[in-house]
Amino acid sequence: MYKLVLNEEGITESFYPLTLTRSFIDLKAGIFSIRERWERMALQQNIEFEWLTNIGDEKVPFKSIPANYIPPASLNLKDFFTKNIPLDQLEFKKVNYLWDLIALNEWLIKNDINLVKEQKNDSGLAKINGDFPVLVGSNVKLENCIINAQDGPVFIDDNALIMEGTILRGPIYIGKGTVIKMGAIIYGGTSIGAYCSVGGELKNSIILGYTNKAHHGYIGNSYIGEWCNLGAGTSCSNVKNTLGEIKVWDMSTKEFKYGGKKVGIFMGDHVKTAIHTGFNSGTVIGPFSNIFEFEGLTHKFINSFSWGGKSNTIYKIDKLFIEIDRWMALKNIDFTRDNQEKIRTLYLKMK
Repeated sequence: MYKLVLNEEGITESFYPLTLTRSFIDLKAGIFSIRERWERMALQQNIEFEWLTNIGDEKVPFKSIPANYIPPASLNLKDFFTKNIPLDQLEFKKVNYLWDLIALNEWLIKNDINLVKEQKNDSGLAKINGDFPVLVGSNVKLENCIINAQDGPVFIDDNALIMEGTILRGPIYIGKGTVIKMGAIIYGGTSIGAYCSVGGELKNSIILGYTNKAHHGYIGNSYIGEWCNLGAGTSCSNVKNTLGEIKVWDMSTKEFKYGGKKVGIFMGDHVKTAIHTGFNSGTVIGPFSNIFEFEGLTHKFINSFSWGGKSNTIYKIDKLFIEIDRWMALKNIDFTRDNQEKIRTLYLKMK
């Protein structure tokens, strides 16, 4: 059996705020997380390997690479484990920041579609054009929608509902149990997690599971965490009027870095926004925040556990727990004591 170490040292901090609540290898992009992608490849190639989180005994044979090198689906795992071939020769893609995952997401969806177990190609009541595959899971409902697969594949996972008037332009992934609301417009390079509710306009973005962006408003070139709820009209800028480089706050180094000319927002888990919230390009929002104090564009950085967002008021932890429990109950998920303790530990660390 082969052994694999995906070394996260010096990497996790560059992907805040999303990695404040998960490890880097559990960060999703394309169709899968970093971890799931390796596991899918091994399953497809009948290769057995086990994860090593700590190298420990150096006599144990293992392969160690930086976790932020993403493998192509075509990678020959046997050669990877047994031969000392440089990663760049194996066509790995390296990511350094969250905006790199957004820029790479079209490629990731096209790459990951090769690791998807066979699905039916069923138009249902959808109008489909294009040569890339349109894969549909079990119990998916397509209600008079339009799917354009000219530029990339579309994968709609089990039990999803695509309501009438929706326009999808691949490459796109839509997760299990997710509802795409009437008239939604979703452009390529977009991945939506499981059990989300999505409406309005979405482009080149990643939304993790159980998040609601159910109403009108535009989100582009962005990464949104789990269990967020974006109030009606919530939108973000992803391009400056000057078409200049966009600054993004680095939560680890506490300084701005340039993320390119097209950068939206990076939002941690369990963030809620008031109706008509307007985010500036390159805005970073820490997890467990409730944003409602802004009349114009928000600040470029909103700290974790913010109550309001404009002032320095911090969420009261007991009130936060009550509200998280309510939101999770809506989707029939228990807010466990283990989850509470993890949040409390982060709260005390960042307070």
